Parts: sequence; C-alpha cells; structure tokens
Amino acid sequence: MYEKYLEQLEEAGKIRNLKERSIACYKNYVSYFLNYENKNPEELTCQDVRVFLLAKKNAGLKATTLNLYNSAIRFFYRNVLHILWDDITVPRMILEHKFPTVLTTSEIDRLLDAIDDIKYRAMFATMYSSGMRVSEVIHLHYDDISRTNMQIHIRDTKNRMDRYTILSQRNLEILTQYWFKKGRPRGCIIMSKNKRLKVHRYWLSGRQLCSIRSNRKWCKRRGSSLECQNCFFVYPIIDCNLKNLL
Repeated sequence: MYEKYLEQLEEAGKIRNLKERSIACYKNYVSYFLNYENKNPEELTCQDVRVFLLAKKNAGLKATTLNLYNSAIRFFYRNVLHILWDDITVPRMILEHKFPTVLTTSEIDRLLDAIDDIKYRAMFATMYSSGMRVSEVIHLHYDDISRTNMQIHIRDTKNRMDRYTILSQRNLEILTQYWFKKGRPRGCIIMSKNKRLKVHRYWLSGRQLCSIRSNRKWCKRRGSSLECQNCFFVYPIIDCNLKNLL
C-alpha cells in the first residue's frame, strides 16, 4: 500500500548518502507510522505524528526510541511528502543521562573465561580493551591492527570519522589466536561464511549479555556490549592504568 512512498524514502536517503542501516531503520519506523495512521500519506499532518508518538510513549517506549521515530518521520515529511515540520507540535523528547553500568574487572575476567567461542571472545576483548562499538569490531580488518605501534585503526565508524585506539597485549594475543584459527584472513577478520553477521551483531547488542553456549550465570547482573565500552572510558577516571587493561 505504501511501497511507493517507502521507495521514495529510500531514494531520498541515498541522495543524502545515508548508510544502508540508517535507511532501513527509517523505512521501518515510517512503515509503522503509516500503518498506524492507515490513511493517505498526502493527508498527514504534524498533529498525526504528535498523537502517534504520545500513543507510543503511553505504550512504554523510551525517549531514545521515540526520538528515532521522530527523526525518521521528520525526514519522511521533509524529503518525500514535502510537508513543513513543526518542532513545537512535535518536539524531540528530553533524554535522561544516568551513570553508565560498568562491569568490574573480575566480572570481565569471568565473562571472557566463560565464552568458549573464540570469535566472540575476541570481539568482547576488543570492545573492552579499546572502547570500540560492535559495528566497528565486526568491520575490523587485518591491516587495521598495528602490532608495531600497538594501535587499532578504526574505520567505518558511526559518525564516519576514522580514529585510532590502543591495542593491549592480551587483546592482541586473543585476536592472533582467532586469526590463526580462521585461516589467517587478510581482509575482514570477524567474518561469517553463512552471512549471519548481522544477527550476531544485534544479539550481542542486546541486554541479555551472557556467556555464549556456556555457563549463563557468569554474572549476577544484566548488561550489554555497551558495558564493555563503558569500562574502557570509566576505568581511567577511577585511577586505573590503561596499560593494565586486559
């Protein structure tokens, strides 16, 4: 019913050079909105968006998710429907900024020891010791790892800006072990022959951060891959030495 509009949305995203994942997310959010309204898109108004977001908020969605809906629908209104967007009628929601959840060093050790899949152990170790995102780790290439300078060159970042981060000795050992086991690939290190990499990425980003095919009671608390990044940024603040990470 709305395929034509979703195709125009995809084209508008490509002309803006948005990433494929961003375009896919926009299409999903806009599709939910259009199906909820169930009327001709040409007749939509900003008041419709306001009612939709309030309904989603009452359903229990958090402000972060609602702002994603806001961004997608606003892009759709401005670039496809060519409707003026009213920030007063549909404002972005204020976000809460809480202290991050940080795993202790013993919990990190127990996590790494519990993971029996060398690929996931290498991924978590890299996120913990270098502060990389999941999306950055899965795009890690062989040439990005500098053993001479003990650095990792991070490409294809969320904000499209390359950067360098540290490479610890233990992380290098785990990555080297994984590299040899996978046949010493020269391209992308974290690869999947059955192309289920995206599934792994979403699963690793979930709140149920437990050991993979192993003891699921490695930690009494729940967490996510974001906690591994939090450790990298918080430990130096509490007088931990970066050189001792991993």
